[in-house]
Amino acid sequence: MTTQSNFFHLHLISDSTGETLVTVARAAAAQYEAIEPIEHVHPLIRTDRHLDRALVEIEQFPGIVLYTLVNRDLADRLERFCRDQGLPCVSVLAPVLDIFRSFLNVSQTHRAGAQHALDADYFRRIEAMNFTLAHDDGQLPHDLDDADVVVLGVSRTSKTPTSIYLAGRGIKVANIPIVPGIEPPPSLKTVSKPLVVGLIASPDRIAQIRENRVLAMGSKSFDTTYVDRPSIAIELTLMRRLCADHDWPVIDVTRRSIEETAAAIIALLRARR
Repeated sequence: MTTQSNFFHLHLISDSTGETLVTVARAAAAQYEAIEPIEHVHPLIRTDRHLDRALVEIEQFPGIVLYTLVNRDLADRLERFCRDQGLPCVSVLAPVLDIFRSFLNVSQTHRAGAQHALDADYFRRIEAMNFTLAHDDGQLPHDLDDADVVVLGVSRTSKTPTSIYLAGRGIKVANIPIVPGIEPPPSLKTVSKPLVVGLIASPDRIAQIRENRVLAMGSKSFDTTYVDRPSIAIELTLMRRLCADHDWPVIDVTRRSIEETAAAIIALLRARR
């Protein structure tokens, strides 16, 4: 069972943590249930060099751009870029600040990050991150039912980065590698609370990533089945069968970014609730 949905790219550019933008963007996106935003959060944008990196990603994944930049030069540059690209670009705080300035008859301080507060949502994300890091790569499988999402996948299907991305959204994730000849933890078959999702990719894509990893590590001796395409195809067949047996959804990440995979998982989580 492979999931398909409608997505759009949403760039959130902030000179602080980006929490204000995330909150506003999600409140707006929640009004469009059939379309899932792929969030690209660009925090701590305070110099031209920082903004350069964000602009490259906006050009690569065009979509809606929301920002909270108190530096007028950076804001003007961002708006000019989006105008040239034909993309909508909106300052989330500007209308509110204009009302404050008009009513109070005083100037704003232009202090980056002044709006950030340590609220309950912040601590929820910290808790999710701690849980996810502690349950990476099959660790601590005895308490899988405490997770919001359990991510399964063969080696090199982006389990860890996807899990970390979701944790940044306040979602507690455990990820479990599926390895031929090694039984998954027994607790996986009895979980009832979390959404269990399998990640797959094409054998060619996985082989390519594994080969690059072996080269980067400088390994001269390794199990050749690790990069052998027919062997990888068998791994994927076992993975699909496991998910089919338990009616767990499967997401093909071959051509998906981490953000797109996470967005698909969030959509499944919302539908389940």
